[in-house]
Amino acid sequence: MRQFLFEPDTPTASVPERADVAEQYRWNLADLYPSVEAWKTQKDAAAAEIQEVAAFKGRLTESAAVLAAALRRYFDLAKTFNHLYSFAHQSADEDVRIAERQGLVQEIQALNTVFGEQTAFIAPELTAAAPELLNAYLAQTPELEEFRMFLKEIERNRPHTLSEPEEKLLAGVGDIIGAVEQVFTIFENAEFPFPSVTLSTGEVVTLTASNYLKHRVSSVPQDRQLVMSRFFETFGTFKNTFGANLVAKLKSDFFYAKSRKHASCLHAALHHDNIPVSVYENLIAQIRRSLPTLHRFLDLKRRMLKLDTLHYCDLYAPLVSDVDLTYSVEEAQEIILTALQPLGTAYIERLRHGLNNRWIDYMPTAGKRSGAYSNGAAYNAHPYILMNWNGNYDSLGTLAHEIGHTMHSDLTNHAQPFANANYSIFVAEIASTFNEQLVDHHLMQQIQDTNAKLYLLGHYLEGFRGTIFRQVQFAEFEWEIHKKIEAGEALTGESLSELYWNITKAYYGHDQGVCVVDPYVAHEWAFIPHFYYNFYVFQYATSLIYSTALSEKTLRGEPGAVEKYLRMLQSGCANCPIELIRETGIEPLSSEAFDLAMQRINGMIDQIEVLVASSRS
Repeated sequence: MRQFLFEPDTPTASVPERADVAEQYRWNLADLYPSVEAWKTQKDAAAAEIQEVAAFKGRLTESAAVLAAALRRYFDLAKTFNHLYSFAHQSADEDVRIAERQGLVQEIQALNTVFGEQTAFIAPELTAAAPELLNAYLAQTPELEEFRMFLKEIERNRPHTLSEPEEKLLAGVGDIIGAVEQVFTIFENAEFPFPSVTLSTGEVVTLTASNYLKHRVSSVPQDRQLVMSRFFETFGTFKNTFGANLVAKLKSDFFYAKSRKHASCLHAALHHDNIPVSVYENLIAQIRRSLPTLHRFLDLKRRMLKLDTLHYCDLYAPLVSDVDLTYSVEEAQEIILTALQPLGTAYIERLRHGLNNRWIDYMPTAGKRSGAYSNGAAYNAHPYILMNWNGNYDSLGTLAHEIGHTMHSDLTNHAQPFANANYSIFVAEIASTFNEQLVDHHLMQQIQDTNAKLYLLGHYLEGFRGTIFRQVQFAEFEWEIHKKIEAGEALTGESLSELYWNITKAYYGHDQGVCVVDPYVAHEWAFIPHFYYNFYVFQYATSLIYSTALSEKTLRGEPGAVEKYLRMLQSGCANCPIELIRETGIEPLSSEAFDLAMQRINGMIDQIEVLVASSRS
C-alpha cells in the first residue's frame, strides 16, 4: 500500500465548520465511492476474495499460467485495498471527531492485516523456486511481463531472505526493538525537564520543543544565544541516558544487518530501494567539497544580520523580516499553472483538470486533520491533496509541493500497470521540490519589491542550508556512529557529543572563523529524532540536489530535459530509483547535479548582494 506523503502543519486562523466551506474547496470522495454503503459492499467482497488468493498457496510454481493467475488476483486485490483505504482514511481526515469514520479506518486496517497474513506465502514460495524456472516462465508467458519487476525484486532479495522460522524470529523481536524509539519519544516529549529562561522582554518561557523552535528565530541575538544554550545544555545533562538509548538502536540496526547477511548497516538500509552505498559516499564527499558555498552564505548572513561574529545560534534568524505575501486559492492556482508551463501542455491540462474537478481539500475546518499530504494510492481514480490553506507564501509553496507529488502519482498511474505504480521516497521528493523551484523562479521574475525579493531569496537559501548541508551533516554523523558499533567500539553520551561537535564545526567553518559552534551544540544530537530512522535523512538532500539540477536544465531550455524528467515521473517502480535518475541525464555518482545546485545557491547569493547594494545606493 502506497504511503501518504505527509507535510508538517502550519498555523491557521479562524476554523469554520466543513458544511460552511464552498464545494469547490472540498475534495470529492464520491470519485472513490458514492457512499459509505458502497464502500462497505466492496470491503465485504474484498474479504471474500482474500481466500481466493490464499488458495494459490503451494501452487505458485505449478506452471507459468498458475503463477500469472495468482499474481493477477493478488495485485488486483491489493489495488482494491488501496482504494478502500484511501476512502476510509480521507473520510476520517475530514473530521477526526466522528467515531464512525475512524471506525472505517479500523475496519480496513484489520482486513488488510488478514490480507497480509493470508498472502505472506508469496515471497517465500517464489524465493524457494529456482531462478531459472522463474526466468523461463517470464520468457514463455506475456501475461507475466507486467510483474517482471516484482519477480526481479524477489530474485534480488534472495540472498537476504531467511528461512521461514528465521523470518518469524526476526518478526517477533520487532516490537522489542521498536521500544527504543518509543522510549526516546516518551522521554523527550512527555518527561524531559524542559528548562525555563527569562527573555530580554522579561517574559519567562519554558523551552518545550515547540517553544525552542519559536524563540530560536528571535531578532534579539542575546535571546537566541540564551534559548539555544539552555536548551542544549539541558539535553547535555542527560547525554548518557540519550546515548545509551541511541546505542541500543544502533546495535539493533547491526543485528538486523548481520541477520540478513548485509555487509553493513548502511548496505542493509539502502538495499530496500536498491541504492548503492557509493551514492551515500558520494553525497558526503560532494557536500564536503561544496562547503565553501555554505560558508559564503553564512558570511552573507553575518553581514545582513549586522553581526561581528556569527554563532550557531544565529543560523535560524531570518535574513530579512517577513514580507506580507498573501494569495487566494485561485491566485495560487494561476501562479502554479503559469510557473509549471515549461513542463508542457499535457502536464498543465491534466493539472488544470484536477484543479477544476475537486482533487484538493483546501480549507482548515473544525476537526479536520492538520498538515498537508498527497495520496496517489487510488489507482483507478485519481490522486487527492489535503491542505490547510492560510493564504500565505508557505501555503503557496505547500500547494506546489503537493501538486508535484500528485502529478507524479497521476502520471505513473496512467503509464504503468498497478504492480509498477508505486515509487520510492528517493524519487518522490524530486517531483515535489522541482515544482517548488519553478514556482520560486516564476515569483522572482514577477515580484518587483526589493524586500519581497530578498525575503524569497532568503527563504530559498535557508531551505538549501537546512535540507542539503544540515541533513548531510546528520547523514555523516549517522554513518560514523554506525561504523563504530560495527567495529565493536564503545559509544557513550560523551563520545557521541564529541563526534557530533567535531562534524558540526567542520561543516560550519568553526576553525576558519566562519561560524562559531559553541560547546553546547555538541549535545544537539540528543534532540534529533531522525537518528532513530536508520539512514533516512540523506534522501532529503539527494532529492533537492537532483531536483535543483533538473529544474536548472529545464529553465535553461536544455534539449530533451523536460521529456526525460516527465519520463521519470511516468516510470513508477518499473526500474530502480538510481536508474530512473540516470535516465533523466543526471549521473548520480558524478559531480554534475551538485555543481548545478551550488551554482543555483551562488546565483541566489549574487542576487541578494546586488539587491542589498542597490537599496543602499
